[in-house]
Amino acid sequence: PQRTSFHRSQTLDFKNGYAFSRLPREGVGGETLFANQLSQDELDDLCTKGATLTYRQARRPAPSRFTPAFVAYDKKVLKFDAYFQEEVPTSAEEHYRIRQVGIYYYLEDDSMCVIEPVVKNSGLLQGKLMKRHRVPKNEQGDYYHWKDLNRGIDITMYGRTYRVVDCDSFTKVFLESQGIVVNPPEEMVSDPYTELRRTPVQKPIVPAGPDPFRQFLTYDTKVLRFYAIWDDTNCPFGEQRPCIIHYFLADDTVEVREVHRKNDGRDPFPVLMKRQRLPKTLLDKNKNFPSCVLEITDSEVQEWYSPTDFAIGKSLTLLGRTFLIYDCDKFTQNFYREKYGITDFQPLEINKKPLEKVPQVIPPYNGFGILEDSLQNCLSLFPKPPRKDIIKMLENNLKVLRYQVALESPVPEDKNRLFILSYFLSDDTIGIYEPPVKNSGIPGGKYLKRTRVAKPGFTPENPIYYEPADFTIGSTIEVFGHRFVITDADEYVLNYMEANAESFPAATLQSLRDHFRPRQVVVDTASSGVPRKDLDDLIVEVQKELKLQDPFNTRKFHEAFHHFDKDGSGFLDKAKFLNVCDRFNVPTSTILLKKV
Repeated sequence: PQRTSFHRSQTLDFKNGYAFSRLPREGVGGETLFANQLSQDELDDLCTKGATLTYRQARRPAPSRFTPAFVAYDKKVLKFDAYFQEEVPTSAEEHYRIRQVGIYYYLEDDSMCVIEPVVKNSGLLQGKLMKRHRVPKNEQGDYYHWKDLNRGIDITMYGRTYRVVDCDSFTKVFLESQGIVVNPPEEMVSDPYTELRRTPVQKPIVPAGPDPFRQFLTYDTKVLRFYAIWDDTNCPFGEQRPCIIHYFLADDTVEVREVHRKNDGRDPFPVLMKRQRLPKTLLDKNKNFPSCVLEITDSEVQEWYSPTDFAIGKSLTLLGRTFLIYDCDKFTQNFYREKYGITDFQPLEINKKPLEKVPQVIPPYNGFGILEDSLQNCLSLFPKPPRKDIIKMLENNLKVLRYQVALESPVPEDKNRLFILSYFLSDDTIGIYEPPVKNSGIPGGKYLKRTRVAKPGFTPENPIYYEPADFTIGSTIEVFGHRFVITDADEYVLNYMEANAESFPAATLQSLRDHFRPRQVVVDTASSGVPRKDLDDLIVEVQKELKLQDPFNTRKFHEAFHHFDKDGSGFLDKAKFLNVCDRFNVPTSTILLKKV
């Protein structure tokens, strides 16, 4: 059946003055409803609290931990692009300058800094214009917050106004997430003077002709190498020097390098002539043109050197020096073969002039030091002492030949001067000593220290020194300009020469034997008839007799004996002895005289 009633039952009612809702008992059109029907709210509660009724009420989750701002916003920075205008009162080309900067806002501590990107060749101190800190906003002590920043606004910090034109994507997302409407971006203003400098300068039109730039691009790093000889033998101490000539095809410049060899005695400066364009022909100079100029300009040169001027076997005069080209490298040969069609590259044979050997001239001996020691200064830069014969020194150690010599001098005071010449066999050196004589006016002592003495007329290359064979009785020796005559010698000299007779000439040995023969005869005669014991007793008796008398001058008595002993034998005959005793008033006993 069709429904004719469509009214709804009333569910709102009042009870005790309070409005409340009740469950409908009849549906639309008076349809009967079930008594246990639940309301919509109860159905919603059953859906949401069904698990609670079954498994008891769930525990509430713990509240989230507190996160401080410096942790939540760590390394999160808002970046804004801005610029400011700076006046330039001291420049005629610009009146103001636009400087582009970046404003950084650090969310962790609300600090800000301003950094200007470094522009090359700007001439400005760029970089960090304002260090990171909290920037005051006004005089009341407020600080700038990120809520105060946005696109298209002006920010004044410390008297300088910045125009914010844009920001990065992170900044835009952050501001929008916080409910801030971000303004549209603006175009960054550029510096007019910087744009003026970037404008290309109009180059003048180059007339038709050889293009240096094209030549540079074509022949860059391509160099012609020629091997040449610079003959400088005409100058004093000149020689033939090998050189290398480089011709740079990029700019037609020439460089000359000197080839150094080991121990050539020259400073290691390879560049003989620096890289430059070399003039080949100069224009006629005017009369008023100075003879010495610092540089030669292009207007004064008629022709420059070119690759066609260089060839094997050709002599070139470069800045006053003449070079003979005798060879070139492979690249140079290929260049001339391809461009000029030259195929003959036969190198020349360079015959160097033999150097004249200059003999080493040893200067004359100057008289200072030993001859061999002084000669070492002429043979080496660091002289070494001359070598010694060690074997000879060991064999002849402490062996000395002594001679008595007299000075041959026209000075009267030097006639009676006697010297002792000692010849040391260990190193063939000579030493002269003068015995001191009282009241002679000459102190005596060492006259010549121990040294080798060369004969007069010697040469430094082949000196001849005095040897024992040259010392004969009566011979004259010259020692550094002083002449000495040998008058006597020790008996050891005669004994040594007789023991080594094969090492000495017979004339030297015979002169010593003749000198010692009279003395030996007297000794033999005096001791032949009288025993040695009787002579000793006689001497003792004479000494006792002299002690009984008054004292007399013994020194003068000895001088008188030496005066009468002409041959130096040490013996006097009886008549001369009595004459000396009478002269000095020496009493003589008759008994002693008979014994004598």
